[in-house]
Amino acid sequence: MAAREALLDRAMGPGRKRKSSEKLRRGRRPSEGLAFVAKDANGTLVGTVRLWDVRLGTGGTALLLGPLAVDPAVKCAGIGSKLMRLAIEEARRLGHAAILLVGDAPYYARFGFTAARTAKLAMPGPYERERFLALELVEGALDGAAGTLKPSGRKTKPARVARAA
Repeated sequence: MAAREALLDRAMGPGRKRKSSEKLRRGRRPSEGLAFVAKDANGTLVGTVRLWDVRLGTGGTALLLGPLAVDPAVKCAGIGSKLMRLAIEEARRLGHAAILLVGDAPYYARFGFTAARTAKLAMPGPYERERFLALELVEGALDGAAGTLKPSGRKTKPARVARAA
């Protein structure tokens, strides 16, 4: 969706595709039923969040949330919080056990995210350890979890190429 990519570029800047989280999303589709957008009264996209399936180094699974982005023109209107609550509740309803993300700890703490459950986990590539956070949707879901996250879930379909006769 071109509108989502344009919003992500405005909200996150040009370096967004070099982040460790992007390595886990590249070539994958969001987890089934876990891609959300917010639109204004005119139907313009003003917010987005998606969750992605990942495999923990020790073999378990979790979701990776991100990016959460809100159009800078409407920041502080509660759109990000509403998208977060929706994403968490829907992930819980669909039976997922844990959500991981890399983000601002004070912002995500209000939703229950903490760095305490990610101490033995790692992202592929550079990241700031104190920003690697987790929320267990099922108590104990990350007990014993260790190692580097790996992408999993549905792959994107390769673009079809028309061949000239």
